[in-house]
Amino acid sequence: MDPLKLLLLDNDPETLDFLQDQFRRKNDEIHVCERPSALVQFFGKDLPDVVILSGEWSDDALETIDLLKREWEDLPVLFVSQNGSVPDVVHVMKKGARDYFLKPLKETGIEKSILQAAKDSKLLRKVNQLQEVHERRGQFDGLIGVSYTMQRIYRMIESVARGDATVMITGESGVGKELVAQAVHRRSLRRKNPFVAVNCANIPGSLLESELFGHERGAFTGADKRRIGCCEAAHTGTLFLDEVCEMCPELQVKLLRFLEERNFRPLGGNRHVEVDSRVICATNRDPLVEVREGRLREDLYYRIAVIPLEVPPLRERKDDIPILAIKFLEDFSAKYDKYFYDFSADAMERLIEYGWPGNVRELKNTVEQIVALNTGSQVLERFLPDRLRDATPRPKVQYIASDEDGGAGVRKVLRLHELEKQAILQALKVCHGNIGEASRKLGLGQATLYRKIKKYGLRE
Repeated sequence: MDPLKLLLLDNDPETLDFLQDQFRRKNDEIHVCERPSALVQFFGKDLPDVVILSGEWSDDALETIDLLKREWEDLPVLFVSQNGSVPDVVHVMKKGARDYFLKPLKETGIEKSILQAAKDSKLLRKVNQLQEVHERRGQFDGLIGVSYTMQRIYRMIESVARGDATVMITGESGVGKELVAQAVHRRSLRRKNPFVAVNCANIPGSLLESELFGHERGAFTGADKRRIGCCEAAHTGTLFLDEVCEMCPELQVKLLRFLEERNFRPLGGNRHVEVDSRVICATNRDPLVEVREGRLREDLYYRIAVIPLEVPPLRERKDDIPILAIKFLEDFSAKYDKYFYDFSADAMERLIEYGWPGNVRELKNTVEQIVALNTGSQVLERFLPDRLRDATPRPKVQYIASDEDGGAGVRKVLRLHELEKQAILQALKVCHGNIGEASRKLGLGQATLYRKIKKYGLRE
């Protein structure tokens, strides 16, 4: 087994001596943190394999386990203590400790537990790394896409999620702005706390203030009890304000004050409520145009657009259409108990040609319609809605082949997908099956070329 890296949270010399005797001979590393105030300096460094926490190291061991799990969610924590009362054991295990040992440790068999925990930790880390590779190839926390623009968005989400700065997500309707916001939340330290979404366009201005900030009993006619608003409900979590540019100017002032002071006063109330939440906003409009036209306050724009993140429309990332369509086909085939597994070349060609004004949402709804209304194993072109089949004329490509006897040549018209199939076969032949070189010569991404090889049933 590879050398171990242990983190000991204990100021007891006897415990340290015991662990050094057991593991130093194997070139293992033991890092010691003698006081709680020094724990933070270990965060952000190389991840240990196992943490050993002493009940005497901190006044509140349960709080320490919470802190460790927030920073290193999957890291095994072994708890050691001089006190072995049943309530203590139960509380520690519920908080996420892997095992519990009483001091002195010499006769407890803790060495085997440490080795097994380290083995499991390393295995889980490898699984997570493989999962990250898979996500970066196509799926990422609910988002799907292999195009360069989506890979860039994935990297931005990873970076943005580490802090608490306000994010402004822009993009056309249907591109998945809320999915991006959810991915930011799930990658953040707030991931175990609430994600509260509010669509500012769907709620009349007179009711939106109560929806955001809540109200006290008697604040207005019909307010027969106190209501907690979304800002308070998102305490310790993330508040997502969708279509924020639809908010009326009067409410924009109150939102700005909330963002600056992180407190608010409910309707009809005389006290301020303090909250700790991250705010993510989204809009399908150009916020700078809204500022110029006077519909969005300039000071509010600069407060919510600390980190701008633009999601491109589907027509600008056509490489993502096949992988999205297949994913939706699998999901809806299971939902409707159908047996579709793929699209025909003609059908996929139409999907890629279409402009998708409704973006990913329109594609998803279209695939659901196809599955619900048809039966079969493969989606054929005739299954597609009329708007897809009639949107653009099918391009005709002329392919001129010479006669073997040197004649003038025979003119033969090939369908687009047939010409593409021939081009891929030729590229693979010239490049001796090298996918990377073939993709560069064809001007395609490697992931796209792999999908097309599978689509046409080709072999390198």
